Amino acid sequence: MEKFARQSILTTLSHYLGVVIGYFNVLWLFPYSLAPEQIGIFRTVQDMAMLLVPFAQLGLGNAITRFFPQLKSKQGSFLTFSVLVTLFGFISVSLLFFIFKDQIISAFAVNSPQVIDFFIVVLLITLFAVVNTVLDAFSRSYMKIAIPTLLREVLLRLLSTILVSLYLIGWIEFDQMVWGLALNYLIVLMTLMVYMFRIGIFDLKLDFDFGRKGFKSEFLIYSFITLLGTAGGILIMKIDSLMVSSMIGLEANAIYNIAFSIAIVMEMPRRAISQVSMPVVADYFSRQEFSKINQLYKDIAVNQTLICILLFLGIWSNIDNLYHFVPNKSIYEAGKWVVLWIGFGKMCDVVFSINGEIIVFSKYYIFNITATVIMSVAVVMFNLLLIPTYGIEGAAFASFLAMFLYNFIKYIYIKIQLSFEPFSWDVLKIIVLGMAIYFVQAYIFKDFETGIADLLIRSIAITIMYFFGIFVLGIAKEHQKKVIQKIKGLRP
Repeated sequence: MEKFARQSILTTLSHYLGVVIGYFNVLWLFPYSLAPEQIGIFRTVQDMAMLLVPFAQLGLGNAITRFFPQLKSKQGSFLTFSVLVTLFGFISVSLLFFIFKDQIISAFAVNSPQVIDFFIVVLLITLFAVVNTVLDAFSRSYMKIAIPTLLREVLLRLLSTILVSLYLIGWIEFDQMVWGLALNYLIVLMTLMVYMFRIGIFDLKLDFDFGRKGFKSEFLIYSFITLLGTAGGILIMKIDSLMVSSMIGLEANAIYNIAFSIAIVMEMPRRAISQVSMPVVADYFSRQEFSKINQLYKDIAVNQTLICILLFLGIWSNIDNLYHFVPNKSIYEAGKWVVLWIGFGKMCDVVFSINGEIIVFSKYYIFNITATVIMSVAVVMFNLLLIPTYGIEGAAFASFLAMFLYNFIKYIYIKIQLSFEPFSWDVLKIIVLGMAIYFVQAYIFKDFETGIADLLIRSIAITIMYFFGIFVLGIAKEHQKKVIQKIKGLRP
């Protein structure tokens, strides 16, 4: 658990360093350097590629984590086999992309025709990103998570900063900047390969005899089934953005994506914890230590809710302050309510804990098909119903409904099949504490003018009230005891 905690801390730090860079990019650099339509193209190209990645990957990421403990002497062959399979997946997705090219063009031709010029960039990003996810999965299986996360969350955002800055000073044209996105993903991929080679885990071998009859078919069947679950999560993340571009336009997508980028910070700890917990859950299932999985389910629910509710409070309480610093804020602050609904959706992911990870690594992993079909139909239908009437707020509310439905179905299924329960009184206490603090701070600071002073004072006050409330309500007592013991240990 010490290694688990250390990797969680390092990956969380990488996530938040990435957040700082991302906030600079999204809230200042992009609105200052690019027109709303250009931001829309910049984001739509990447979102389209990320939507294709899980299909091209064929679900190999989770399958690698699940089967890795069974092939301790065949990792080189396993890596080579996985890369070849994912390249086959990419070729298949590319062929389908070109077969249905006319339909894709017609979806964007009216409101976002500029996107059509960059379909090759979409495929290049997909190729580099999908190979990266396979290598990332192998690194994660070795519990080498911090550096891949640093590359994905920090280096990639820094490269975007450099790319847009080059356009701002006139060294490259806008089209070259968009093509440069593919180069960014290639640089991240090559850097990860060098890292894995240097620590001795990048070993390609062409011997595909894994010593167990039927292993390949079992691995591929599992991959295909989990593909649907992985695709479902990505679909919720990206389909709303693409549908906003298609149904409203690129400027609306720019507004939506800036709001979405503000909200996404709320769940960063959950993403870091999920990456670290996956090999642990897989290992517990392989040893049939179900009580440990159930305890981990509860502990993670408390810990990530504790962190993420504070972030939710800080962001939504300061939403006017955040938009205050955005260039051309009169355009972009129209997405303020998008932040709230996307934030609620992310809190669903947080509160329901690692339900997806548990299903994926259990013998019930095939349930992902049912859950994903329900969710996929729901998210598309909700968007089709709500976007025409409510615009970008409708898209955000559709995402919230889909995320709640997706998590609730998985929670009920785990409860029935495994009798695992993530909820405790601590989770309820945290939610009630967060609501109380929001209304208190809103009343206290209602007459403050937006700006840096309000941002700092309000944030400090919220943090003090939050930690005081945690102590008074006795939330996460075991963690409080550990912290107190460490503090005592620092005394001379």
